[in-house]
Amino acid sequence: MPSSPHKGRGAGSAPHGRFAVRQIEFDADEDHRRASVAPETIVKAMPAGKIISSNDSPDIPFDLSINPYLGCEHGCIYCYARPSHSYLDLSPGLDFETRIFYKPNAVTRLLDEWQKPGYVCKAITIGANTDPYQPVERTLEITRQLLQQFAEFRHPINVITKSHLVARDIDLLANLAKDRLCSVAISIPTMNPDLKRIMEPRVPSAKTRLKAARKLSDAGVPVSVLVAPIIPAINDDEIEAILEAAANAGITQARHIFLRLPHELKSLFDEWLRNHFPDRAAHVMSLVRQASGGKTYDARFGLRQSGRGPYAEMLAARFQKAARALRLDSDSYQQHLDCQQFLHPAKRQLGLDFQSTPRSQLL
Repeated sequence: MPSSPHKGRGAGSAPHGRFAVRQIEFDADEDHRRASVAPETIVKAMPAGKIISSNDSPDIPFDLSINPYLGCEHGCIYCYARPSHSYLDLSPGLDFETRIFYKPNAVTRLLDEWQKPGYVCKAITIGANTDPYQPVERTLEITRQLLQQFAEFRHPINVITKSHLVARDIDLLANLAKDRLCSVAISIPTMNPDLKRIMEPRVPSAKTRLKAARKLSDAGVPVSVLVAPIIPAINDDEIEAILEAAANAGITQARHIFLRLPHELKSLFDEWLRNHFPDRAAHVMSLVRQASGGKTYDARFGLRQSGRGPYAEMLAARFQKAARALRLDSDSYQQHLDCQQFLHPAKRQLGLDFQSTPRSQLL
């Protein structure tokens, strides 16, 4: 039997990760008692040795990324980043959303990277793994501190979030956007408040996110929507409604991602289904396997984010049709950003940044 859902949390339990060295024993009665109480969130500092991560995955539309936080209090049950907590000998389940780590030296490490003589400016994505605007950002402001550096040194950045808190930094984002130096992608997998409450329990409502998108768009910041993930028989009936709401909020691009269940996420998601949708859990997983070549998850490049087979193709066709009708460019959620304006810190110290004057100041 699945564990009892915990109040205000996405995961129903805290199973150990695939690299765990601890031995964990579960008490069913105690687990049921604790389910009525919201587990406490613990936030700790974890200084970063390096702040910019790189990848060469052909199906990921960026090369460089920054994650100011490890773990995410939003608690989205479908989050493909959950298995990363296993590397910390913590559970991808409840630990992922209650044991949050922040990088207090993020700005210092960023400037260290930029000051290297061989640094080549490429757009950096912030929030690719965990949300840079999760609740703790409201007080710690690690993401805002990073954005201040991007604005000062005119470095292009893409932001991915599912929080309205991104609108707090509209001053910095608008400043970057006027010189084609930033874009924002907002994830909205459902417009249904009841589904959101159990699927992404500590995420602002879709309406609140759309209001933030409108503010950003009105300020000149290019905004895209990520309908992600699309979950069979759970939110796949909302594709058209989400895209229409996004277009009405001033969003100009759209992209979708099929449900991904790597490593421990498969059992966590299965537990969530049996807790909240016992009548259709088997059907949901059957559709997932149909779109994954008979597997729970197909990790191959080009397939892991879109799925394959008739069902996945049908979803993609619906998405593309709706996106075209609403004039949403679904080819990419990124904007074409300008990498020529970067003011290299070392050159600035020598007074050699006169060739990198922002375009808006030349008009």
